[in-house]
Formats: sequence, structure tokens, C-alpha cells
Amino acid sequence: MVTQAQERQLLETAKVIAVVGYSNDPTRTSYQIGKFLKQVGYTVYPVNPSVSEIDGEKVYATLADVPKPIDIVNVFRRSEYLSGVVDEAIAVQAKAVWAQLGVFDNDAAAKAEAAGLTMVMDTCIKVSYNQLMR
Repeated sequence: MVTQAQERQLLETAKVIAVVGYSNDPTRTSYQIGKFLKQVGYTVYPVNPSVSEIDGEKVYATLADVPKPIDIVNVFRRSEYLSGVVDEAIAVQAKAVWAQLGVFDNDAAAKAEAAGLTMVMDTCIKVSYNQLMR
């Protein structure tokens, strides 16, 4: 598990966040947090193969389609999909995977860490940002 100091460093140094499972529904948490991350200055790339556009911005089907190097892959998918997202994150050489509240898989975390990625699980990136960065 990462420490709060490691979370803070990750949030301070990250510039590009890919949000996997970003919804086009404004009532969904992934939409609200994606919008928040943009408001506080991150470049955010929505990743969702079933949506082509959110608020007039292009949505990417996979992490491999994101046009910039990814600092944090923020995951809004169920825990059983986390391992696959970690595989994609490793393939695109992302620096970290941040799984939202309720999303965790110890095997996926071990795989991410073995590949040199920072892994945060079962933690809301917005809550951490508000606690550590304000």
C-alpha cells in the first residue's frame, strides 16, 4: 500500500490522467471526478469504448489510443477488470494506476508494482487531492 506522502508526490508530479470508465452521464461519479480533475489543472483523457464523445471532447477506446504519455490511470471499473487495466497501463508505460473506492485486486497490484508502477487501490483520487493538496 502506498503512503499519503507517496499519494501526494504522485498528485503533485502528474500532469496527464486517463480516466478508465469515464461516463458521459453527469450523475455518475466518474463524470464528476473527471470534471474535477480538469478543473484543478490536470489534462484528462476519458477512456470508454462505448462512448465517442463527452462534453464535446473525444473519448478514447483504450489506453493505447491516448495521444500523450499517461502519468495516472484512474480506474472506474469493477475489481474484476482491474488486472486487464493494469496490463494496458503497463503496455503504455503509465507511471501509476489509481483504483477508485471499492476497486481492488491484490494480484493486479502485485503485477503493477512488479512492472514499476505505483498502485493505489480502493481510494478516491478526489478525496486524496482535497486532503493532500489543499
